[in-house]
Amino acid sequence: MKLNIPIEETIKKRVSTRTYDSKRLSTIDKEKLVNEISRLTNPFGENVRVHIIEKDTVSNGEKLGTYGVIKGANTFLGVTTDKTEFGLVAAGYQFENLVLIATNMGLATVWLAATFSRDQFEKAMDIQKDELFPAISPIGYATGKRSITESLMRKTMKSDKRKPWEEIFFRDSFGNALSRKEANEYVIPLEMLRLAPSATNAQPWRVVRKQDSYHFFETHKSNASEEDKMIKKVDLGIALSHFHQTALEHGLEGKFEKLEDIKIDIPENTNYIITWKTPYNL
Repeated sequence: MKLNIPIEETIKKRVSTRTYDSKRLSTIDKEKLVNEISRLTNPFGENVRVHIIEKDTVSNGEKLGTYGVIKGANTFLGVTTDKTEFGLVAAGYQFENLVLIATNMGLATVWLAATFSRDQFEKAMDIQKDELFPAISPIGYATGKRSITESLMRKTMKSDKRKPWEEIFFRDSFGNALSRKEANEYVIPLEMLRLAPSATNAQPWRVVRKQDSYHFFETHKSNASEEDKMIKKVDLGIALSHFHQTALEHGLEGKFEKLEDIKIDIPENTNYIITWKTPYNL
């Protein structure tokens, strides 16, 4: 489902915010947010759940820790999903859609996959043991001034930098870069994918165009832990949100499908995730 916001404009506007004004969400903003949460969907048919809590109203008295990374935030969002093949991808997709909606509302957010006390948030949000709980985000109003911690983190992670086009997008096989001209009507959806946020700004997505289909892959370091690999699936979902929503904004038709054989030699430490099939090969 296409979000009812200007997608490309909102993606370019979105920034990760770790320093917040201490005032609580306005009643109007909170009601709109809750309404938008109830309408969220994903194109993978997965059951994704979004949780919203306020620090001072946590009923079980649980403290909510973010290891000093987040300053001033009172309201937090969390995302959970089922332990299925596309659960984490769907969680990334659906939660990023909410992040974009929040950005359009003038609210600040930041994805947190590791820098929060998972046990505390699980108890506060009443998350069950059989649920996957990959990420949270504070949500509120930016102060306009970054803390020293935030400034150092952004510099260390090179938060404003993205990999160049030729390192991410390929034609027919890995190693053969896809030009912007060859991308044709998909040049903007791919560019919006390139701008997507990811854990530690790792940008683990790779895309191969072959016979008018776009095949999406996740890549990781050889020593990556199982938790790291799970987080990268969430990152893929974030990227697919940008790609899909921009494609819809530009009236491009197609559908996501997991193919049995894509006939592409896949490099080591790289996993095929899903394919976007255009009308030319549906």
